[in-house]
Amino acid sequence: MIDIKLIRENPELVKENIKKKFQDQKLTLVDEVIELDKKNRATITRGDELRNERKTLSTEIGNLMKQGKKDEAETIKSKVQKINEELVENEKLEEQYAQEIKTKMMKIPNIIDSSVPIGKDDSENVEVERFGDPVVPNFEVPHHADIIDKFNGLDKESAGRTSGVGFYYLIGDIARLHEAMLAYARDFMINHNFTYCIPPFMIRSDVVNGVMSFAELEAMMYKIEGEDLFLIGTSEHSMIGKFKGQIVKEEELPITLTSYSPCFRKEIGSHGLEERGLYRVHQFEKQEMIVLCKPEDSMEWYNKLFKLSIELFRNLNIPVRQLDCCSGDMADLKVKSCDIEAWSPRQQKYFEVCSCTTMGDAQARRLSIRYKSKEGNKLVHTLNNTVLATPRALIAFLENNYNEDGSVTIPEALRPYMGGTEKIIPKK
Repeated sequence: MIDIKLIRENPELVKENIKKKFQDQKLTLVDEVIELDKKNRATITRGDELRNERKTLSTEIGNLMKQGKKDEAETIKSKVQKINEELVENEKLEEQYAQEIKTKMMKIPNIIDSSVPIGKDDSENVEVERFGDPVVPNFEVPHHADIIDKFNGLDKESAGRTSGVGFYYLIGDIARLHEAMLAYARDFMINHNFTYCIPPFMIRSDVVNGVMSFAELEAMMYKIEGEDLFLIGTSEHSMIGKFKGQIVKEEELPITLTSYSPCFRKEIGSHGLEERGLYRVHQFEKQEMIVLCKPEDSMEWYNKLFKLSIELFRNLNIPVRQLDCCSGDMADLKVKSCDIEAWSPRQQKYFEVCSCTTMGDAQARRLSIRYKSKEGNKLVHTLNNTVLATPRALIAFLENNYNEDGSVTIPEALRPYMGGTEKIIPKK
């Protein structure tokens, strides 16, 4: 959510930003907010006038009562009663206007950074750099579900009976590899001075509305029936919510956290679920990185965060590339975002495994997260990035470390988490 002062002072800038995100249907929101804001401020002014008038009359009533002029005092009391009645209606209007403004403001996209490429959707994202050679071996790399099947490592049929499409059992060496990757990701971040956290896996609606756009909410979040609770789609949601309504000490910034959680997503959209494999599922596990910092430091941290993802994946022998997300591919709260994509030797193309984003002060404004500075309380900037999300990272790992004989090589960085194993050998 942007600052309403920006809409008051530079509505054309806000409208131009909406056009850059190809959301022209939202242009009218700017004028609607401006009109509501005028009415709201006039209502607030009228409320102040009424309160001042009431205060003056109350003083006058007190003086008249001291002088024994009860009849005159009663006459003025009737005026005060009318003021009170008008104040009640005025306060209702204030509340109504404030809510209407907030509802509309939350639909207006955040101002994107000037470096963001302009484009309608992810097909217009821009490749920045590649890391590691995208090798195509001289033997066939099977579909990841077939690789896992060689290890008796996946049971989607039983998961279908217990939970439905989009769920799975991981078994044996594959399950161990899955957890080893997460444990390595955890320690990788701890070694880079991030504090490890395990957050709540359910959050209230006020936190949900603070950390994500309405469009994301509808497509992603599972609601707990009969309760004001949602299953998290990523631990970023509960980790940012941790600071809701807080004033952080300036000397505590930056706050650097890495959190583990299961993640739950509806996966509503044209892409649908993957029936056979694990690429798009309802439930997965993820290690996340979150930063709260001063506004002037947010772009520096943005650059640090995506580089950590690149380093981690290269340590797992996975070639990756960085893509700058274009304006139309970014959710409304995002200021700048990039994807880290892993190489798939089977498909001979890259696919997304990480997403790094600076939200500017959008989440902090919605959740009232500030820090105390010499100039007064200021909004923090919030950033997030995927450390490692599996099973998607597991797919990239299996394909890039698969051998012609069906075995999978365990890179040196991961061996301590696999009991020193250098290779896992298929069961069939």
